[in-house]
Amino acid sequence: MKKYISIVLLFILIGQAKAQSYTKLADSALRIMWDAKDTVGYRQSLNLYQKAFQLYPKKVNALGLYKAAVLAGELKELDKAFEYLEQLLAINTTQTTTWSSLTSKYVQSEYKNLLDDKRWLALAQKAQQMKAAFFKHLKDQQAAFETGGLKQLDLTKAKDGQQAYQLIQSYQGFQHKKSVSYSIRFKVADSTYTSYFVSLPRNYNPKKSYPVLFFLHGAVQGNSLSEFQNESVLGDWNRYYTKYAALNEVIMVYPKGSKKYNWMNPDDGFFMIPAMLKEIKQAINVDDNKVFITGHSNGATGSFSYLMKQQSPFAGFYGFNTQPKVRTGGTFIRNIANRSYFNVSTDEDYYYPPDANDSLNVIMKSIKADYQDHRYNGWPHWFPQFDESEPVYPMIFKDIATRNRPAFKPSIYWECDDVKYGRADWVQINQLDTLSQPAAWHQNINFNIYKLLSYKKDSLVTTDTLVKAFNFPRKSGVVKGTYQNNVFRLETSAVKGISVFISPQMVDMNQPVTVYVNGVKKVSRKPIYNKELIIAGFKDTYDRKAIWVDELKIDF
Repeated sequence: MKKYISIVLLFILIGQAKAQSYTKLADSALRIMWDAKDTVGYRQSLNLYQKAFQLYPKKVNALGLYKAAVLAGELKELDKAFEYLEQLLAINTTQTTTWSSLTSKYVQSEYKNLLDDKRWLALAQKAQQMKAAFFKHLKDQQAAFETGGLKQLDLTKAKDGQQAYQLIQSYQGFQHKKSVSYSIRFKVADSTYTSYFVSLPRNYNPKKSYPVLFFLHGAVQGNSLSEFQNESVLGDWNRYYTKYAALNEVIMVYPKGSKKYNWMNPDDGFFMIPAMLKEIKQAINVDDNKVFITGHSNGATGSFSYLMKQQSPFAGFYGFNTQPKVRTGGTFIRNIANRSYFNVSTDEDYYYPPDANDSLNVIMKSIKADYQDHRYNGWPHWFPQFDESEPVYPMIFKDIATRNRPAFKPSIYWECDDVKYGRADWVQINQLDTLSQPAAWHQNINFNIYKLLSYKKDSLVTTDTLVKAFNFPRKSGVVKGTYQNNVFRLETSAVKGISVFISPQMVDMNQPVTVYVNGVKKVSRKPIYNKELIIAGFKDTYDRKAIWVDELKIDF
């Protein structure tokens, strides 16, 4: 009998140990701290942190020490506060950057009772020194990342445009990189910076070109810019991107956006991804025809927005739990004709309901779009959090392996309501004419959404509604057409001026090129290797495959 009682007691003790894990104690302490109205609550919180530290000394982490130091300071237990701060700085790494807890803008309020103590000055100076060393390391790493590469290519020395074209195509001056992980500081505005994190394949070879996949994070309204990131971005929800990028030798890039500067809304930050790509191409041997964008939630909406607004640098687009809609203008679905979209949807997604995805699938099929919707039932908006999402990633990376950018595709369609986004591969809308009568074939595609999903007290509920899937705040213009045997046949609607860009991969450079617009011959001349255009275009994108050697401007 005693034997069985002992076994029962053992299981009880094990259960209690599990119930009182460091994480649970620390989480409880944090919640009490947040809810505290006075020193009584602070005392309860600090006691829990101290209990966690005592029971699980090997589990003590930076967050726990930081919060315990703040609490001890509030309670005027200065010796304890300084003890925790010393321990906090002692566990500093490039991952934890614990010095930031003593250098942030909240120092004056969080440590107000410590500031007059002589120990504070010594600790603060130590933290500042650690911060300076950290940023020097980042600066050195970024300099190493940027060393060599396309910046060394001086096209002004080319004797003519054809030689400039050949020099770009044949360039192989990239250098070996000592690290595979880089946090790159990126200028957003005059005095505003953010960062993007680059993860290279383990055996990166500068003589080999690699695919690139940008991951755009969600929740842009709740994010802020950060001048650095670390390898923690490779884990958690991004763990499967990390796993399958390594298996397929794909370069991963993780930009950091904010409420104002992002890839969805407003338009202030939309320039960032192409600009970051331009920087990366100067330093790393990128396969220009295999650059892709993916994302989750707001990030997936961003991916879809690049497909609709600025697709030329990219080969394909992916997104988990997408809201397929341009927030800054019209959503011109037919623009997908030049590229593709791989959508991952769930049936319990409050961000975009399954019925709306079904309606979009019908439309995409009707216009013969290269569009995939992979539906997973029984999963919420945060599907990538779960291990059950893993089977999606091999499909994404298989698609990346087989897909190339069709920059010289012999047919094209492009629609825009802002000439800032008037370019798609070899055509560009230079001027809109929205006062004119649009062509009969120039009509918006839209559909109704009748049901929305939302959470009420942790329960998913369906609400009846009637909203349009897309907004069209401005009138648009369109150019579409084909080319074959040096002859371009284009149609336009609500457009005053366009450009046709020429590549030697599209035409016979020794024969005249003829352009018909709306059935009227507009241009017929022999194309040239325009050195000035080639250099300007290359410096704008650092693209070594989509090289445009001539431009035919046509005004109506």
